[in-house]
Amino acid sequence: MAQTRSKTRWPRMAVIILLVLLVLYSVLGFVALPWWLERQVPEQLSQQLGWKGSVQNIAINPFALSLEITGLKAQDGGPQPVLDIERLYVNLGFWSLFRGIAAIQEITLDQPGVRLDLLPGYELKVARDWLEHNPAREKPPEEGSQDSGEPPQVYLQQLTVNGGSIMLRDLTGDKHRSFPVAPLNLSLNDLATWRREEGGSSSYYLLAAIGSQTIEWQGSLGLLPLESDGFLKVSDLEADTLTHFLAEQIPLDLREGLVTVSSDYRLRSGDTLQLDTSGGEVTLENLAVASEAGQAEPELSSNSIALKDIAFSLQQRSLETGKLRVEGLTLSLLRNAEGELPLLTALQAQTTSGQPEETKKPGSSDAPPFRWSVEGVELAGSQVSWLDRVPAMPADLRLNDIRVELGPLSDDLAEPVRYKVQSVLGGGGQLSATGQVSAAPLNLEAALSGSDLALTQFQPYLQESANLALEKGSLQLEGQLDLDGQDAPLTGTFSGQGQVTDLAVRLTDSAEPMVTWQTLRLENIQYNLVPARLEIGTVTLAEPSVSVIRNANGIHNLQQISGNDGTAPEGEASGQPSPEASEQGKEAGPPFIFRISQLLLDKGQLAYTDRSMEPPFATRLTDLQGSVTGITNVKPQQGQVNISGTLAGNAPVTIKGSLGTLGSDELTELHLTLENYPMPGLSPYFGNYLGYRVDSGKLGLDLDYRFRGAKIDASNLVIMDQLALGKKVESPDTVGVPVKLGLALLRDQKGVIDIRLPISGDMSAPSFDVSEIVGQAFINVLRRAATSPFTMLGSLVDLAGFSAEELGQVSFAPGESAIREPQSKQLAALADALRQRPALMLSIRGAVAPKVDEPALRRQRLLRHANIEPSMSPGQRLPGLERTYQERVAEPPLATLRQQVNPDDERAWEAALLERLLPTVQLPPEALGQLASARAEAVRTELQDEHSAASAQLFLQDPDRQAPLSDNGDVLVQFNLEAR
Repeated sequence: MAQTRSKTRWPRMAVIILLVLLVLYSVLGFVALPWWLERQVPEQLSQQLGWKGSVQNIAINPFALSLEITGLKAQDGGPQPVLDIERLYVNLGFWSLFRGIAAIQEITLDQPGVRLDLLPGYELKVARDWLEHNPAREKPPEEGSQDSGEPPQVYLQQLTVNGGSIMLRDLTGDKHRSFPVAPLNLSLNDLATWRREEGGSSSYYLLAAIGSQTIEWQGSLGLLPLESDGFLKVSDLEADTLTHFLAEQIPLDLREGLVTVSSDYRLRSGDTLQLDTSGGEVTLENLAVASEAGQAEPELSSNSIALKDIAFSLQQRSLETGKLRVEGLTLSLLRNAEGELPLLTALQAQTTSGQPEETKKPGSSDAPPFRWSVEGVELAGSQVSWLDRVPAMPADLRLNDIRVELGPLSDDLAEPVRYKVQSVLGGGGQLSATGQVSAAPLNLEAALSGSDLALTQFQPYLQESANLALEKGSLQLEGQLDLDGQDAPLTGTFSGQGQVTDLAVRLTDSAEPMVTWQTLRLENIQYNLVPARLEIGTVTLAEPSVSVIRNANGIHNLQQISGNDGTAPEGEASGQPSPEASEQGKEAGPPFIFRISQLLLDKGQLAYTDRSMEPPFATRLTDLQGSVTGITNVKPQQGQVNISGTLAGNAPVTIKGSLGTLGSDELTELHLTLENYPMPGLSPYFGNYLGYRVDSGKLGLDLDYRFRGAKIDASNLVIMDQLALGKKVESPDTVGVPVKLGLALLRDQKGVIDIRLPISGDMSAPSFDVSEIVGQAFINVLRRAATSPFTMLGSLVDLAGFSAEELGQVSFAPGESAIREPQSKQLAALADALRQRPALMLSIRGAVAPKVDEPALRRQRLLRHANIEPSMSPGQRLPGLERTYQERVAEPPLATLRQQVNPDDERAWEAALLERLLPTVQLPPEALGQLASARAEAVRTELQDEHSAASAQLFLQDPDRQAPLSDNGDVLVQFNLEAR
């Protein structure tokens, strides 16, 4: 009976014990443990992290093995909670524990909020707080403990984060930034820490946002081994976010832009890490970049940049992409006044600072080379602007509507890449290039084309090198460019043609065009880079017009092109290269080769205006036609020049000759002729320098010029037909020469002045000016008329062997007025010269020399008184002289004189008698004057009656009473030439 009772009590007791344990378990699980945790959690937060924590409620279901925490918050002294979880729910797997697996069926976080502070030094505040409250302790290894290498088996069936948020605060710099990540949703299923059978991977899905910026990540995940397949997409990542975190890696001011990156991926770990991506895309929308923060406008912007079909393999070291498409790219390049490009400077600074101190030598790694390929590049709807502030007038050039197409690109840099480029210049014109290019070595083939390129947009650069302004003009260009960089130096050729149309160029400070033309066409252009060679088949210049103006200061407008006053800088006046230039020339490579087969000139004109005088001089050379062939700097060469035109409307001009090699000492000969130029047009020059205007006349020129290098040797034949001077002009620049006399001497009996003016010199000398030298030579000819008119006359006519000195005077025997035979021939030559120069007037000045003429006249009277004829011999004259002596001389008597002088010497006896008789002869006062007049009249009569000189050209002047004597003692009667 007792045993029966005992048997019936044990089951009951077991039930009671179980009930008590169950109640106790329930009390501990439902009441005690939550109560303890509600106090322990804040305490642990304070002890482990130094945070002040609070829990609204903790509920535990010991039978479901679930934990639910609501209202969990933690404060670290910041402006907002560092942790704020609305609800945390954890449900453990009960039965899995019997298999040694820590299983978690579910973890759910509702509205979790986390604040992460990034401190200076890029340390998270939560990590710092942990280290401050949990200093590291070294634990001695436990004896016999071994690391199995296998992680504990943990299984998470489901992890869910609903509506979470993360506040990331960056406190590293001067400007603190906050980045709220919300909402944050995460789903992770079937995560296990051991190797599972095929198809046993977990799946995950993450969606997070920072404003409009989102991260979407989904796929499968296995931990042993680590493997993952999935899809990752970062959408609308803003420029502000990138700039903040990548400021040191981005050297530019990234102002705007939305980046979207997406790709499928496959990750495997093992002996090597394997990462493969496929279907990747990168897009960049509304990009705006500046070189620095203070830049007013972005220098680089784009509507869209997209790269699709990206495939990457880490193991195979390869990257393949589809086409890179760029829409609406705008690049603004600025060169500041210091010559720097801020955009390039910023990039170079980043590149320099980012380089390691030591770089690995190429080829030192055993890894295979990285392979990459891009299907192509397409650029459309884009533009590039260039603002250059280095020139005095900033250059603003624009390329609009740029379209670029590149063929497949790859790491094989020797593989040719096809390309096509098209663009429209903002200032007018279109450019295009098609062909192929390889990078290593450089090899470029380009078919170039440019049409209607407005040259005015390049004005700032022209003005930098010349004082010129482009009013209009357009360029057309077509050709083929080939560059080859296989060997140094780079070689290349260009072949094609081009033309510049409707050009007008003026000096910057002038409103008048200086050079214009309708068309300048270059055909068959052949240019070689190394050795440098330029060959042009035909250059055709249609309707060119050049205006040469000499300003009031004497400087020509052509001299002002260089931007100075036309004078050479000090040290350059000699025209010789500097020692530095000579040394550089020695080190230079082969000389540049230049050749133009022919230059054709059509309907050209040259206008010349001289404003340095009053009134100004102006003339125009029109209808220029012709050709120049064989223009080159390569010896030997003999080109030809054949050009004709019309000066001043009706005066034909021709230029013919041969052309030697440019820059050499080969002979160049040019022959210029001018006919029937109306000379009244030269009145400004005649009036300014010679003091007379030109009333009528025609000018002809026959010029022969010979050049050898800078040396010139020229003959200028000047022909002035029927030149008639007009009114006298008062000018301070008058040279003061006898213009009328000079012209009269030069003018022949037909009214033609024919004079040759040779010149020679060195054209490299700064003071050398052909026109001034010719003009000075002409003035010197006129000046010679004042100093030696008969010398000039002798150089112009045939004087039958007489010198200019003989032509300007005639000699008379003392006391005589008769023209002797030699003097008659001399006067015949003079009369002939006067007939050839009808504008000349000869003034004859009778003359006597009392020293010789007076004794001669006394002798003549004495001999007439003694009835002695000039033809008598001395013996025949002596009786008459002795008789006259006895009549007129008392002392000494004749007998006594005979004793003193030997009468057997007839000449001595005659001289003694004359010596005593001549003083007895008395001359009338008018005797010498009559002799002088008789001599002048004798010359006039001889010229007029005997040699047919025009009486209108002969004039008698007041006699000279003290005439010079010739070497043989004759009296000289001198002439003077004048002009009407």
